[in-house]
Amino acid sequence: MRILIATAYDYPHAGGLSVHVATLKAGLEERGHEVDVLSFTDVPPVMRKLYAQGPSFVINKVKKGKGILWSHIVRRRLLKGLIEKNKGKNYDIINAQDPFTTLAALETGIPTVSTVHGYMAFEAVSKGSIDEGSPEAQYMQNIELKAYKATRKVITVDTRLKDYVKEMSGVDGIAIRNFIDIHGFNPDKDNKEALRKQYGIPNDTNVLFVPRRLTKKNGVIYPALAMPEVLKHHPNTMLIYAGSGEALSEIKKIVSENNLESNVQLLGAVPHEKVKDYYALTDIVLVPSVHSAGVEEATSISALEAMGSGSPLIACAVGGLKEIVEPEKDGLLVEEKSVEQLSDAITFLLNNPNKGEEFAINARKKIESEYSHLAAAQKYEEIYLSALDKSK
Repeated sequence: MRILIATAYDYPHAGGLSVHVATLKAGLEERGHEVDVLSFTDVPPVMRKLYAQGPSFVINKVKKGKGILWSHIVRRRLLKGLIEKNKGKNYDIINAQDPFTTLAALETGIPTVSTVHGYMAFEAVSKGSIDEGSPEAQYMQNIELKAYKATRKVITVDTRLKDYVKEMSGVDGIAIRNFIDIHGFNPDKDNKEALRKQYGIPNDTNVLFVPRRLTKKNGVIYPALAMPEVLKHHPNTMLIYAGSGEALSEIKKIVSENNLESNVQLLGAVPHEKVKDYYALTDIVLVPSVHSAGVEEATSISALEAMGSGSPLIACAVGGLKEIVEPEKDGLLVEEKSVEQLSDAITFLLNNPNKGEEFAINARKKIESEYSHLAAAQKYEEIYLSALDKSK
């Protein structure tokens, strides 16, 4: 098949959606399909600034949320134009990665299926982009409803999103949990010492790694809040964040108030290839997600990457993380927003490195058997074929 994966967001960018697209593309191509990706990044920079980003900023100053909607509407229009220009490639199907892209793709007449990665309206509220209960929030929910009802097949990245789509639209989606490239993310602990030397991290330092966008729903403030207690037991511990977002200022405040400057590194957005190095050199990966404005973590790609890379994982018991981690066997789950439980779990694994190694070995086995990008690509292929058969 000739498959187009499309999104109204940037690609590539630092974030789970971009990783999902790249990994799905790789899996489908390994299965013999031709796959292209079209995104907002493919729009000429001048048009992006002139029609979407600039007006959005100004309009949002007048009425919170209006600018965000303007940007999405324009992105939809621009993406439709890109797809139309590429019609000569004779795509069999489009896999849209967000509701606005679904509507853009449908307008081109090319068969379209949709992948649901999250709760678009609720996530905008959680980030503070729009106000809860506002006309703007309702508009975004209406876009979701229209997209789910119109597309040929809905794929969700976990079972809770499947339930959400069903409750909102009456449409039965197909849950395919997120996945990783099991060849690209694999244990590389033999290079731990060399990588630490490369990045200037002493070998006798305990490294905690948070590979997360710095946004509220990812609970990124809690590792910093847990550090004072961890340092009482293990003073040679460093906390490293790889990500950017609106929670950065709050983390910096926590670091300053607790004099953690020498124990916390804020790397900002890190290229995906470089993130692999940090998985290899770290001692523990933290995925401290929380509930926020009705939003829950889906099948976290960061958690899957950690489990595939040979690093023990501590995550919060919310959303899809509860589906991924079997506590005390292939990782640890703690109560969300509990600084005490998080610091206790970190201290436990630092005190018992053999137990962490056992969790990591079991986690890798689970990733290979349940979260392979090749197995996921086969499932997507079957859905594409089903959607095309339905049209005949």
